[in-house]
Amino acid sequence: MQLNEARVGQTYTVKRIDLPFEMQRRLEALGMTDEAPVSVLNRKGKGILIIKLRGTRFALGYNITKNIEVTAHE
Repeated sequence: MQLNEARVGQTYTVKRIDLPFEMQRRLEALGMTDEAPVSVLNRKGKGILIIKLRGTRFALGYNITKNIEVTAHE
């Protein structure tokens, strides 16, 4: 599933990021790597997702979250 389909309050594991090279490298520098746990904290208007990644909160837009593949955290 894609991160933009994730439910609030759930934790997911990043499986694949399919973004332009520079944007993907920036997310990796912030800690979003393969197998990283991501918690969905909230949803805002226009597809904005508030996530918690390695102890830090981030807001990601729809154009980013639709390109991040995740699975339910085990």
